[in-house]
Amino acid sequence: MRRSTQALIGQKVWLVGGSEGIGFELVKKLLDSGAQLVVSARAAEQNTALLALRSANLENLYLLNCDVTQKHDLPTVIDQAWSILDGLDTWIYNAGSYQPMRLDEWSIDSFEQMNSVNYLGAVYLMNGLLPYFRKTNPSTDQLSPLWLWNISLASDFGLPYGGGYSAPKAALQNLAESIQPELAEAGIDLKVVNHGFVQTRLTAKNNFPMLGLMAPDMAAKKVFTALLSHKFEHRFPFSLGLVLGTLKRLPKSWALFLTQKMLNTSPPSEKNSSTDSNG
Repeated sequence: MRRSTQALIGQKVWLVGGSEGIGFELVKKLLDSGAQLVVSARAAEQNTALLALRSANLENLYLLNCDVTQKHDLPTVIDQAWSILDGLDTWIYNAGSYQPMRLDEWSIDSFEQMNSVNYLGAVYLMNGLLPYFRKTNPSTDQLSPLWLWNISLASDFGLPYGGGYSAPKAALQNLAESIQPELAEAGIDLKVVNHGFVQTRLTAKNNFPMLGLMAPDMAAKKVFTALLSHKFEHRFPFSLGLVLGTLKRLPKSWALFLTQKMLNTSPPSEKNSSTDSNG
């Protein structure tokens, strides 16, 4: 069923990847809606902006450090997140990492880091959270438990220099499609958001024009809308979604001919990889 903004009052939400960008703006929107939040990032408990929000929302906002690449620490973090609010109704995975790389400068360390954040972190948390959600009823009777994964339009088609980012994003999209029927049967509602370029420290690495570039608060508004919707997938902006969706459906020889035209002689940005906010 479609959720209403009023129905979010009192909902217990764990948002992973909420330190800045889309995630931080989404935290503010969820607080305004009356939800109770546990917000995680690698250093959420030390984040100045989050601490300021926490001081103004002592009853509804809790901070919990969570590094999704640390597999063996996650069972403890999951138990803490569940216990803080005495259960959860919604889990949002918004963590992301991006580093553009030319093939002749490929970094295995950077790829493994992006794979850990963009894909495996969600898998680890999914596997650990599933037993909790299966055995506990939601706190609001009319709503099913909800998982929302913020993925990327980059999951549609691999573009030059971005494969280390788009490959794990595509894997997460494929996984979501695979497990959605079973989750629905178990009474858990899974949704995905595939968005384009958002003005964050991640997209600041790009040295090319970004079609449909959005401000973080506008993107967060659309993610918030997805939380309230009955649809499995939300895609935005329309312009970039149309381009990448078309590439995905073209004969591969045509699509690869077009992406070859995107190659350039100037190297991608050499800035260090960044994590915690999907960009």
